[in-house]
Amino acid sequence: MKRLVILVLAMVLVSTGMLVAQGSSEDSDVFEVAYIARAQGDSFASWLANSIQQEMDKYPDMTVDIMDGQASDEKVNSFIENSITNQYDLIILQPNNGEAQMPYVRQVVAAGIPIILTNPRIPELIGEVSSVDADPYEQGAVNARYALDLVPRNAKVVVLNGPAGNMHSTAREKAWDQEFFAKRPDVTIVGEQIAHWNKDEAMAFMEDWVQANDRIDAVISMNDNMAAGALEVVKDNPKYADLQVYGVDGTAEAALLIEAGKMTSTSFQNAYELARTSVELAHRILTGEVTGLYDTDIDCPLITPENVGQLIDAHKATGAIK
Repeated sequence: MKRLVILVLAMVLVSTGMLVAQGSSEDSDVFEVAYIARAQGDSFASWLANSIQQEMDKYPDMTVDIMDGQASDEKVNSFIENSITNQYDLIILQPNNGEAQMPYVRQVVAAGIPIILTNPRIPELIGEVSSVDADPYEQGAVNARYALDLVPRNAKVVVLNGPAGNMHSTAREKAWDQEFFAKRPDVTIVGEQIAHWNKDEAMAFMEDWVQANDRIDAVISMNDNMAAGALEVVKDNPKYADLQVYGVDGTAEAALLIEAGKMTSTSFQNAYELARTSVELAHRILTGEVTGLYDTDIDCPLITPENVGQLIDAHKATGAIK
């Protein structure tokens, strides 16, 4: 609980300023940073990109151009190449697919441009580039352990996964396999699909699963956006009044769903803290304060009905909840 209080206070202190589109600065004393987001249509990625902008606004000697990868490896990789060509002083990258982005990240390194990976890092590049992230296994594990005694006996569940090749997606899946399914052999998975962190894709899968099964007792989702999509499908169906839904991120939407008794739990991946740490590191690298590689993880506490009020208050303080 103390850890969550500290993180929530950090959120309140971190987020100030307005989202403003910026172009490259003509002032040679201002460092130009490229931020490449995996997909602004993803609620968490959008939250993180907005937070990056807000943090950059605190540094008069840095400016940022935010680029939307639209969940496309081709677009993300093209943005990386363009950032090299345009000679940005530093790149912050949120990979869409680590394997697909890895050779392009190495092109950045070869060009002598500092790069920071965030949400997620690329495991094969640990020791080659700096990163700011969270432990994705633990993000899934805190939910899985919580679910052990909550999911009913002989339950039927569905699973919504993130993109293949994404470190966070695969590690969260592994956590659920080891921390829940291995210990609950009575539970049956009646549907499992990759929904690419996307709410609309999750809705389409959930519609199919509802039609194909006599009941579904729980939705196990690797992020809040997909969890919210699954809930949208059954929100007016009394048959699913007791449906359990698990996610990851701690978005404003998920916090309100937990408060309303619609969602069971989530793991708080603090985008404000990811942004604050990433931008601070960028500034330290650009000003020469940091000359080597730097890797750090933020914490990922469990959010349940018992402590969700603190998260809601923090989202209200930053304007994410009106």
